[in-house]
Amino acid sequence: MSGAPRPASGNDGGRPPEAPSSQGRPPEAPSSQGRPAKAPSSQGRPSKAPSSRARTRLAAGTLLAPFFALFTVAMIVPVAYALWLSLFTEKQSGLGFDGPRTVFDGLGNYAAALGDQAFREGFWVLLGYCAFYIPLMGGGAIVLALLLDTALARARRFFQLALFLPHAIPGLIAALIWIYLYTPQLSPVVAAMEAGGIGFDFFSSEGTLPSIVNIALWEWLGYNVVIFYAALQAVDRSLLEAATVDGAGNWRIAFSIKLPLIRSSLVMVLLFTIIGSLQLFTEPLILSRGSGSAVTSTWTPNMYAYSAAFERNDYGLAAAASVLIALVAAVLSFAVTRFTNRKEARP
Repeated sequence: MSGAPRPASGNDGGRPPEAPSSQGRPPEAPSSQGRPAKAPSSQGRPSKAPSSRARTRLAAGTLLAPFFALFTVAMIVPVAYALWLSLFTEKQSGLGFDGPRTVFDGLGNYAAALGDQAFREGFWVLLGYCAFYIPLMGGGAIVLALLLDTALARARRFFQLALFLPHAIPGLIAALIWIYLYTPQLSPVVAAMEAGGIGFDFFSSEGTLPSIVNIALWEWLGYNVVIFYAALQAVDRSLLEAATVDGAGNWRIAFSIKLPLIRSSLVMVLLFTIIGSLQLFTEPLILSRGSGSAVTSTWTPNMYAYSAAFERNDYGLAAAASVLIALVAAVLSFAVTRFTNRKEARP
């Protein structure tokens, strides 16, 4: 048996041949330069950026969804309904025994509102109101904010609270308070004025507009002061110190440095004041209930729309008047924004 030939095994132990690689893996294909080919790089794998962007969009959509839902319900739907309602009117059929019928009237309600002298006169009243209110509001708020911002001011938090507190009172309550202060037989203010020889009827045709401007100033002056004061606090103090070192006085610093740097806040307050002036309603409505008041039920455009809807039950006319007021507000807002942007673009 010792002379029997043994099978060629390639090794001396008679074991099966091992794989060429020490780790049991197939040999790598040689590269063109004689080196083993590298594994595919990470650049060939799908990037995670799209999934990250998708998650960002999903998070943004989730956070913005409540806002858009509320904006749609509280703004888009009422405006669309007002537009739809303004195109219809109620008419009697035959002898009127069948009751009123709602019929499509197209632009008839708009023509009726524009053709009504009371509606047009309401805009003239608003023009006079703005001529008094906007300069007093803007100028007074700027002056008070600058005074609070000076280094000489003391008890700033107290004055901020004292100025802002009237804004926390609802407009209805504020109007009732001032009607009491305007009534001759009740008001200590009127009694003091009469004792000093000053006679003024706050409910007369000449005194109605100043009376309403005074109520609006009392309500909104502190609110605008807080906005201007917050903007002034963001001004770089190093600029003010440099101007002081150069010899600039307080007036020069206020009008040459502070006011130009809070220009955006000035424009915002002006825009909101114009829009709020067009919505004048609560104060004259309450004042019209006063004894001998010259304020009528159609004194402002908003009061005209209110009277058309709830006194004459003409909802189509009221909707058309509301849409016209909104268009005027949009046009004025666009004009103010365009004018201020042009001035900012100038070198």
